[in-house]
Amino acid sequence: MPSSFFDYQSPDVFHAYSTAHLIQISILMILSLLMFTLRFAIKRKASVKRTIRYLIVAMLILSEVTLNIWYVSQGIWRAQTSLPLELCSVTLLLAIIMLLTRSRLLYSIVFFAGITGALQAVLTPSLDYTYPHFRFLQFFIAHFGIILSALYMTWIEDYRPTWKSIGVALIFLNVLAIIVGFINYIIGSNYMFLMHKPLTPSILDWLGPHPYYLLSEQGIALLFFTLLHLLFFVLPSSWKQHSLKNNSKAKSYL
Repeated sequence: MPSSFFDYQSPDVFHAYSTAHLIQISILMILSLLMFTLRFAIKRKASVKRTIRYLIVAMLILSEVTLNIWYVSQGIWRAQTSLPLELCSVTLLLAIIMLLTRSRLLYSIVFFAGITGALQAVLTPSLDYTYPHFRFLQFFIAHFGIILSALYMTWIEDYRPTWKSIGVALIFLNVLAIIVGFINYIIGSNYMFLMHKPLTPSILDWLGPHPYYLLSEQGIALLFFTLLHLLFFVLPSSWKQHSLKNNSKAKSYL
């Protein structure tokens, strides 16, 4: 293990869409594809379902615990930057509770807000360190865990959100933004980038200056939540019904 693995002053800087970054995106795609492909085999064995569920829980807990250990060990824990008040930090904690309790309400939030936020973070990371730094690995493991937790509940536990769930997720985001915004104002922080944009390139760069990008985010969130619902549930259901109808017609001709 290199001496710079934990060093917060490591000179190795992260570059978006470098080889290390593209490998992480590929890993997420492979893990998601494997879960989808093997979903029926996993469902048939309760022990396998339980093992996968707790593995994701362990992944999420360890990523958050080790992050705070790193903050403290490096002497860089600060209330302004280290509290779990980023969207992905909040949805990570909700994902743990969701997996342990199988809460349908939390599923609605984690599926829409969790997948959207974590996927955006994976594609456009606000990250200072590259592979093989601890922070690089912890960052992607945490965001993979959020996405996989929602996919697990969808593909393995057969949870399904409704159109109403989109409204629940949007209300959650706005209430969270009000709470976090108040905390930002009190302690001088920038959690959820409510006070200004991140210093690294992100989707916010396309949404106008502060505070207008905060309003634009509402429309972006609604668009992404709607697309997720269409891609995961509405279109597959329509395709399945169409296939059954065609099969029924084919049998009637026999």
